[in-house]
Amino acid sequence: MPKHEDTEVWEPVPPVVQPGNENSMPPSDAIVLFDGKNLDEWVSTSDKSPAKWIVHDGIVTVSKAQGVGNIETKKTFRDYQLHVEWRIPSNITGSDQARGNSGVFLASTGTGDSGYELQILDSYINKTYVNGQAGSIYKQGIPLVNPARKPGEWQSYDVVWTAPRFNSDGSLKSPAFVTVFFNGVLVQNHFELKGETLYVGQPTYKKYDTAPIKLQAHGDHSEPISFRNIWVRELK
Repeated sequence: MPKHEDTEVWEPVPPVVQPGNENSMPPSDAIVLFDGKNLDEWVSTSDKSPAKWIVHDGIVTVSKAQGVGNIETKKTFRDYQLHVEWRIPSNITGSDQARGNSGVFLASTGTGDSGYELQILDSYINKTYVNGQAGSIYKQGIPLVNPARKPGEWQSYDVVWTAPRFNSDGSLKSPAFVTVFFNGVLVQNHFELKGETLYVGQPTYKKYDTAPIKLQAHGDHSEPISFRNIWVRELK
């Protein structure tokens, strides 16, 4: 005769994690990547020198100065939960892709823009191709909805990233998946990526193990965006 105890599991007990005082704040097991003080957890993507973006008033603003470029984390990651907040400046100019363009590369696999990009853009009354608006997996995943706030207001991404896996010969074993909440609204629901982000051409995979998280200094001429409160939880 079946008993209710037959389907009750008591061990192992999940570890206790102290949540932040607010859902946007890092829990006790998070790695804080930026808390408003410095860029000690970041380096320049091009040469791994100290990151040269501008920290002020508890935020960091992209530097579009010649030769500065993208920044990425010193640490590398495989699967994780990520929280990042970003703001389009209230005096933003431009249109289409030349309006507050940046990106969070969920795995940076090389210099420049190599990797897997979650797009950042001013998508508040700004028409562009839909697989390139804010909340898109650039050129691959169209966001389910557009919950963008107007320029000058803080916005947030909460991401669950499942990295791709590769066989020893470099062939793909399992693809990458991503779930994204944009301002608390689901915009990518366990989306399966077709490979790395490409501006021109079709996405393809190339083997990697762990990778940094990268923030993009886009080359458009609009005013630079800012970030704050960035943290990550490794999922093992």
